[in-house]
This record gives sequence, structure tokens and C-alpha cells, in this order.
Amino acid sequence: TPLGIMLAVADDAGLRRLEFTDRRALEREIPILRRRLRTHIVPGEHRHLAAVRRELGDYFSGRDLRFRVPLAPVGSDFQLRAWKVLQSIPLAETRSYSWMAERLGSPGGQRAVGRANGTNMICIIIPCHRVIRADGTLCGYGGGLWRKRWLLDHEQKFSGARPRNT
Repeated sequence: TPLGIMLAVADDAGLRRLEFTDRRALEREIPILRRRLRTHIVPGEHRHLAAVRRELGDYFSGRDLRFRVPLAPVGSDFQLRAWKVLQSIPLAETRSYSWMAERLGSPGGQRAVGRANGTNMICIIIPCHRVIRADGTLCGYGGGLWRKRWLLDHEQKFSGARPRNT
């Protein structure tokens, strides 16, 4: 991708992981995923990998910013709920950690939301890059703040939407 090499993991249930290979947490997250799924993770081809490759190409070219590949994230109940909330944030818009905490029924739970977002193993598609501080500043992106800014600018440029933060 224009932002670096990415690793994708998928099985028949859907995409399990999509992450930049230079992310520090990658080395410890792969064994966690392997244990939770009780399987080996090996190189190969799969229809969901082909789909995500195609959809990432469309996303980065600006042709189509939507993703349709089936997702099958692995996490705790709270993490899964948080990641669903992330998926509800409209393209090219941002929301705050406190907004997410309220949606999850945990007012004041911004730190828990930040931890859940930090453990998101399907970046870009589960758009944790769309979460910012309540004051509008960028923070907390495992792929680096420069990527977060790039992704937000890219979505703004190609979505045709006017910026709207909540």
C-alpha cells in the first residue's frame, strides 16, 4: 500500500487480521490470534485475501472507499462491541473516545475504549483511525500518527464529504 506493507489473515469465517507489518504489536498479536482460533497461521491464498487485496487497491486509489469483505474479528465481548461502534463512524468523519464510551454504555470509559481500539487487529476496515481526542487533536494510532493523518485526509479527499467531527 502507499502506507507500507500489510499482513492479512483470513479463513472461511472472514478477515481476521489486517495490519501494517512494521507495527510493534504484530509479533505478539499473531500468537494470540493463533491461540484464540486454535489453528496455525500459514501463508497461502484465500478468497477473502483476494477480496481484501482488491478492495484495498480501490480504497487507496480513491475509486471506492467502502469495504465488503466479510470480517471475523477475534476479541473479548467489550472489544467486539467497541469495534462495532467504530464501524458505525461514517466515512471521512471522526468521533471522540468519550463519544465511543457513551455509545458503549460506559461514560467515563475513554481509557477502556482506547485499549479496545489499540487491540483492533483489522485496521482501516474497522476504522480506529477515525477516533480522536475530544479537543480534535490526533492521538493513539498503532500504525503511527502520520498514517492516521494520511488516512483521514485520504478519506476526506475522495469521499466528497465535508469534515464533521462529533
